[in-house]
Amino acid sequence: MTLQFDYTGSPARILFGAGIRNRLPEMVRDLGCSRVLVLATSHQKDDADTLACALGDLCLGVYANATMHTPVTVTDAAMQVVSEQRVDLLIALGGGSTTGLAKAIAYRTDLPQIILPTTYAGSEVTPILGQTDKGVKNTLKSPRVLPEVVLYDPELSSTLPMEMSITSGINALAHAVEALYAQDNNPISSLMAAEGARSLIWALPRLYKDPQDGAGREKALYGAWLCGTVLGNVGMALHHKLCHTLGGTFDLPHAETHTVVLPHATAYNAPSVPQELAPIAEALGTDKPGLGLFHFARKLGAPTSLRELGMQEESIDRAADIAMANPYWNPRKLEHEKIRALIKQAYFGTPPDQ
Repeated sequence: MTLQFDYTGSPARILFGAGIRNRLPEMVRDLGCSRVLVLATSHQKDDADTLACALGDLCLGVYANATMHTPVTVTDAAMQVVSEQRVDLLIALGGGSTTGLAKAIAYRTDLPQIILPTTYAGSEVTPILGQTDKGVKNTLKSPRVLPEVVLYDPELSSTLPMEMSITSGINALAHAVEALYAQDNNPISSLMAAEGARSLIWALPRLYKDPQDGAGREKALYGAWLCGTVLGNVGMALHHKLCHTLGGTFDLPHAETHTVVLPHATAYNAPSVPQELAPIAEALGTDKPGLGLFHFARKLGAPTSLRELGMQEESIDRAADIAMANPYWNPRKLEHEKIRALIKQAYFGTPPDQ
């Protein structure tokens, strides 16, 4: 059998290590920029202010209004600041919400970006941008949204609340799961996905026992980088379609939604791709990867039902309808009643079979 595949690596410069954030001014100068805007959520404004002070005259200020699911209205408001202040570089400090805002601005302006992740979302190394407009979340893929530099400093995640550490880590794990059975997967993406998944499955229980476990923080961030990278190189399937539907339509929290849905989407696809999902099953010590992921999340105190996240039972039918509209490619045929049953299981937190 002849080996043949198509692989494109991320062009971003990756710097990884404790204290690497101190090289930020150097990275700004290397890009030839001097009018920096720091982006953050309102919850991380103090940290963003500290970062801005460290940049001194290179920084124009902080825009701390990044919002979950990247609403177009928030991007419009940020664009006004970017235009008025003639910003020449975006620095995003935070998780998926802040990275999403930086991507949305870069997509419109082609401004360079430096990302400092503080969670395990992994979205900073994908060319994928998800935006919400009038309650509907859509995604696009473009090299314009990729950052020029990513600084992975495990110390930046040391104060990440445990609940968020676990759910953002499982969110990243979801990228690896779907990458393993992606329609356009390849040997390189599969190697990275398997290593990323193993890293997170090893690290998250350590963090659950001791949030200050330095090795756990380092390994979790390493795993998140790998998982995000493979998501940027292959297509998405049922899991991500469901999460985009649920998150954008019903305003459910991003990482928590991925955490709840992942075991059920994995169980749905498991009969069709047992060999591809073998690294997940092996890392979890089970022959049922979906069920293994469910128990993994539950043991770490993560949410296991959409009901916990605020979804209403009467929304199940609508969610199934939207998920079946313009569906992503998937290794197993999508059937409306079976997808509805999957969402119902996820809503009540019923353990999957596979």
